[in-house]
Amino acid sequence: MRAVTYRKYGTPDVLTVEDVQTPTPGDQDVLVKIHAAVVTATDATFRAGDPFYSRMFTGPVKPKAETLGGEFAGEVVAVGKDVTRFAVGDRVFGDTGPALGAHAEYVRVPEDGALAVMPTGLDYAQATAVLDGVLTALPFLRDHARLREGQEILINGAAGSVGAAAVQLARHLGARVTGVCSGAKRELVRSLGADEVIDYAEEDFTRSGRTYDVVFDAAGKSSFSRSKRVLNSGGVYLSTVPSPGILLQSFWTRKLGDKRAIIAFTGLRPTPDKAEDLRFLTQITEAGQMKPVIDGRYPLAEAADAHRRVDSGRKQGCVLITMDHDAA
Repeated sequence: MRAVTYRKYGTPDVLTVEDVQTPTPGDQDVLVKIHAAVVTATDATFRAGDPFYSRMFTGPVKPKAETLGGEFAGEVVAVGKDVTRFAVGDRVFGDTGPALGAHAEYVRVPEDGALAVMPTGLDYAQATAVLDGVLTALPFLRDHARLREGQEILINGAAGSVGAAAVQLARHLGARVTGVCSGAKRELVRSLGADEVIDYAEEDFTRSGRTYDVVFDAAGKSSFSRSKRVLNSGGVYLSTVPSPGILLQSFWTRKLGDKRAIIAFTGLRPTPDKAEDLRFLTQITEAGQMKPVIDGRYPLAEAADAHRRVDSGRKQGCVLITMDHDAA
C-alpha cells in the first residue's frame, strides 16, 4: 500500500509517499481501506517535533511512528476470526489514537478500538470531517466544563476544526454561543449555530464587557490571565494547547479562587470512551445537529501541501487527505 512517511522532524518537505507493507489484521482486528483522513494541528506538531515537549509522544531524536494520522473513514475489507462487531463491507469512521498510521491506504484497528459505523447520508469525506474536532471538543465541554442549557460560552478560534465542532456541540447542549474568528469566517461560524460572532481584528473579547460561564480557547491564542476578567463567578477557562502556564494554573485554580483553568489531554482518553463518543456523534449527526466543514481535500500524493495548509493557520474546518484506490 501507499503511505505518507517521515523519518525526521521538520517542514512538510520531510514527508514522502512510498510503498509499505499492508498491515495484516490479528484475530481481534479489522482492516480498513481508508478513503479519507484528517491532517490535524497535532499531526503538524508531531511532524515538526516542535514544541520540543511534543517529542515525549513521538520520540526525542526521530519519529517512532513513521506514518501520521488519527481520524479517518473507510470500508472494512478484512476482519480477524474473533471479530463480531464489524463485517466486511461496513462503512466506518474512527481514530487510531496514539498508534497513528491513518495517512495511508489501509489501517489496522482493534475491534474494541475507537471505531463505529458511519452516520448514514454522508460520504467518506463528510464522515471524516464531521468527526474532526469532536473527540477533543466534546470531552472539554461536556466533561470538564459541564456545559448545560442556558449557559453562556465563548469559543475562541470558532472556525477551526475543534472550534467548529465546539460551536455545534455547545448548541446541542443548549448553551448560548459567541464565536471568535476572523471577519472572513463570520458567516461560516453563524451558519454553525453561533448566536454572536466577534471579529478578533476589530474587538478584543477580553475587554468587551460581556461575561461568560465558559471560555473555550480552541485556538490556544488567549490565556487564563487575560480571560478570567470575562468569566462569571464559578466560570471555567479551557485551553487545548498545553503550556507551563496553563498546567500550573490548572493546578492552583483547583485550590484557590472561584474561576477554573483547565487543560485536558483528550487524545489520551480511554479507547472505550472515544468509541462511545463516536456512537453519540453518529446519533446527533443523523438527527441533523452536526454538519461537516471541509477546508480542502488533497490526494495522498499531495500530503505535504495539506500540511502546509494546516501550518498556515488560515483553514476553515478540516483539511483532508483523500485516497484514490482505483488510480493506485
